Amino acid sequence: MNASAKFWNKVADGYAKQPIADEAAYQKKLQVTRDYLQPSMSVLEFGCGTGSTALHHAPYVHHIRAIDFSANMIAIAQAKAAEQNIQNVTFEQASIDELSVPDGTYDAVLGLNVLHLLADKETAIAKVYKMLQPGGAFITSTICMGDTMAWFKLIAPIGKAFGLFPLVKVFTVKDLETSLTDAGFAIDYQWQAGDYQSPIGNAKILFIVAKKPE
Repeated sequence: MNASAKFWNKVADGYAKQPIADEAAYQKKLQVTRDYLQPSMSVLEFGCGTGSTALHHAPYVHHIRAIDFSANMIAIAQAKAAEQNIQNVTFEQASIDELSVPDGTYDAVLGLNVLHLLADKETAIAKVYKMLQPGGAFITSTICMGDTMAWFKLIAPIGKAFGLFPLVKVFTVKDLETSLTDAGFAIDYQWQAGDYQSPIGNAKILFIVAKKPE
């Protein structure tokens, strides 16, 4: 088990109990996402956490495969699905790095609040592109620390070494936009929600729907 998985396993219970920081922004993201969903769709969500978003979208699609590398997060998500009797969402412990599926498997892929937690976002984005059907949507909400907290990259390795926080990558809004377009995506919708607020500073949050060309 890598250090990030250990971190998220440790904080899973507390994470599940936390209220959503910006409920209005969360509801807007849900609604925008649903504008891109259809009842026949097969959807992947990676970095699904405790499963709340996948369960919200379940009534609007055929099936959601939701993965997270934290076993404890997945256990909480599975319990939620059972409690709500939702049967078209499959939760499993896995990472986007190790996932292997044929090209064009999914109609939409969700990666919410996770790209900044990956060692190599470009590789993940390229993998998502291949997983999508032509015309498919990659929907992502991402904390971009590079515009306001570029200094964080200096302390991130120290904090990670002491188990204070997981792997965190620092990049700008422009960096993320470039990573998506370089992979072949066209940005179809973009919205900057309120800043992510932390005790050590604020960071921009970018919500994007990127489309794979038909």
